[in-house]
Amino acid sequence: MLSEGNWVTFRVHPDANKIEVREAIQKIFSVSVLQVNTQIVRGKRRRFGKTMGQSKAWKKAMVRLKEGDKN
Repeated sequence: MLSEGNWVTFRVHPDANKIEVREAIQKIFSVSVLQVNTQIVRGKRRRFGKTMGQSKAWKKAMVRLKEGDKN
C-alpha cells in the first residue's frame, strides 16, 4: 500500500472491479472514497536458473480519499 496526497494504492484481486474495490475500502477502513482508478500491471520476464520465465500480472487500484479521511 502506497500513499501520496489523498491517493492510496492497493494491490487487488485481478477480477475485482472499481465498484467492488470502492465498497471494500469503505467497509474495511471506514473512509469515504471519491475516485477509483485501476490498472493491470504486466508480469516481468525473470530468469529461473537456465530458463526464462515470467512473473504473474497483477491489478493495482489507485483510490482517492476524501480530504481528512486518511488514517
